[in-house]
Amino acid sequence: MASYGGTLIFSHIIPVVFGVISILLIGTGIMEDEREKLLAGIVLFIIGTLIPFIVLPFLVGN
Repeated sequence: MASYGGTLIFSHIIPVVFGVISILLIGTGIMEDEREKLLAGIVLFIIGTLIPFIVLPFLVGN
């Protein structure tokens, strides 16, 4: 079985960390009426959902 270094980090760890931080930013941005935090949370959430699809094909080789 081949070992792909870094696949666990990019498929499970980074998206979850980005997701948690983005939910906190979105909630804070809505509650405090700060558009910058809200937009940062939305952008971070989108990056967290797309990063596995962008990085993993290069690591796995497909």
